[in-house]
Amino acid sequence: MLRASDLFDFPESLPFASSFRPELAPWEWLPLIKQALSGFDFKSAPALKESSIPAGLTVSGDVYIHPSVQLPPFGSIQGPAYIGEDCQLRPGVYIRGNVIAGKGCVLGNSCEFKNCLLLDGVQVPHFSYVGDSILGNGAHLGAGVICSNLRLDQANVPVTLPNGSRHTTELRKLGALIADHAEVGCNAVLNPGSILGKRALVMPTMAFRGTVAENTIAYQKESILKAPRMD
Repeated sequence: MLRASDLFDFPESLPFASSFRPELAPWEWLPLIKQALSGFDFKSAPALKESSIPAGLTVSGDVYIHPSVQLPPFGSIQGPAYIGEDCQLRPGVYIRGNVIAGKGCVLGNSCEFKNCLLLDGVQVPHFSYVGDSILGNGAHLGAGVICSNLRLDQANVPVTLPNGSRHTTELRKLGALIADHAEVGCNAVLNPGSILGKRALVMPTMAFRGTVAENTIAYQKESILKAPRMD
């Protein structure tokens, strides 16, 4: 069985390590986002002062924003949410609740985030949807990438494991599991349950489903080319 530790190294910057155990399957982390936030003490954590929040940025519910976070002139943040150190939120960002962002993340202009975990250094700069997904350390989404999280028939989402077998997750909503330092090209769509291994890459404009092994490039629909990544 695929383990979360095969895709992600949970960063020290986030105070939720006890919730996201490495031996769990990576999709089992998704329901734990809400659980981790429900156990966080929003009132005692040293957060950004309300007077520092721009007038055009709406913040509601339980929201932690580190004092170093760069905030946009307008947007919406609905709690519960945790926005970590040195994150950058850009104009029009829409955070819909149950969102955790680690150190140094970019939550971009006109991007929507819902029930997702972003580890350190994630970059989602432009016009993307990230729902019911996990993005690993240093993961990057090009402009317009969509993490689709619901099947057309609304059935539970299966995943394809690295050995080629299929596993039913019992999750009706599951977006993408994007491992550390993986990348997705502009205007690609990751279909529900897509898994990208460490340093994997999905080329632009693809409608991708399935699993990309680490250090592998998905360059055509349903076609995978093994090639070394240049880091």
